[in-house]
Amino acid sequence: MKFRCKNLLVTGGAGFIGSNFIEYLFNKYQDLNIYNLDLLTYAGDLSNTKKFSSNKKYNFIQGNISDEVLLDKIFKDHKIDGVINFAAESHVDTSIKNPEIFIETNVIGVYKLLHACYKNWMISNFEYKSNFKHSRFHQISTDEVYGSIISGSFTEEDVCKPNSPYSASKASSDHLVQ
Repeated sequence: MKFRCKNLLVTGGAGFIGSNFIEYLFNKYQDLNIYNLDLLTYAGDLSNTKKFSSNKKYNFIQGNISDEVLLDKIFKDHKIDGVINFAAESHVDTSIKNPEIFIETNVIGVYKLLHACYKNWMISNFEYKSNFKHSRFHQISTDEVYGSIISGSFTEEDVCKPNSPYSASKASSDHLVQ
């Protein structure tokens, strides 16, 4: 089975969920090049990548998704044709004490990733460059964008009711991607 793209940028891939996703991809797809961009803050740990770090199709890049110069270099040097964004500031209590870093990563960082995709993949709105027709951006979100629930579960059709700077920043990035 082939993956939709050939050169995938996974952001936040040294975190628990992102690293497990990368491991899943390598177990399922042999022809996929994965570039893992991670800032290695409190949630990123290179020990999470041990199982696949020696894979010749894996490359780790330490950096910030808000760094436009770095993003441009990664996209151009590696012909990135897919992005899965796991990168996020995610501690609710920290977001209440210091919301600025959540806005920087979860909103501005996502905007800069989207902008890099547009610059590299698109000719104009709704018109892809010929070698990027299958390119896609996937945003990983959180159920916290919907607020609190006493019982049951949310669906994607529910109204967003974020209750913290963390969940508000994630809801904002979801709306940017949409």
